Amino acid sequence: MSACETGSPVDPSPLARSPGLPMSSEGDPVFPEPWAAEAFAMTVHLHARGVFSWTEWAAALSAEVHRPGRAEDGSDYFDCWVEALSALLAAKGIADADQILGLQRSWQRAAEATPHGQPIELANDPER
Repeated sequence: MSACETGSPVDPSPLARSPGLPMSSEGDPVFPEPWAAEAFAMTVHLHARGVFSWTEWAAALSAEVHRPGRAEDGSDYFDCWVEALSALLAAKGIADADQILGLQRSWQRAAEATPHGQPIELANDPER
C-alpha cells in the first residue's frame, strides 16, 4: 500500500525543499507556468536516477541564483532553475550546450506555431 493510500506523510525529495523555491501555504511547490513544473519534475527524476547528487544540484542552482544580473525579487527563479539544469547536464556530458539551446529554440517555435488552447508538441515546430 502506498503512502497516498494510507494517508501517511511522504518525505519529499530534497529538491522539493530547495531554498528559494516558491511554496504554497501547505508547503507544496508553486509553479508560475507549466514549463516550470516540467523543469522541476525533470530535475527530481534525474536526481532520483543518480545523474547528479544533491550537493551538485545545490551548487549549480546557487551559482545561477547568485549570478550578477538576476532579479532581486526572485521572479526569475525558474529561469535560474533551467539554466542550472542545462549547465549541469552539459558538465556531465549528457547533452551539450548547443543541443540544449537547439531544443529550447525548437520548443519556442512549436509554442508559437501551436493554436491557443492546444497542447504544445515538438512536432509543431515548423523547422522540424
